[in-house]
Amino acid sequence: MSVTIKPITDHESYEVNGHLVYKDTLNNWISKSDLSEKERLAFSQYTKIVIQNPRFKKHTKATYND
Repeated sequence: MSVTIKPITDHESYEVNGHLVYKDTLNNWISKSDLSEKERLAFSQYTKIVIQNPRFKKHTKATYND
């Protein structure tokens, strides 16, 4: 199963396989629906590689495959 992550608003909200993931007021990433283990791991990698990287001016869509 592949996991697709699309930025909605950089540093604030993203779509992970159709699930909305957003940052709350305490800077925690929240999703109202449960993410699978693969979706959580993919978003964690995306956070480290893209979101926390100051070299990325505009965040891009990413797909993680098995």
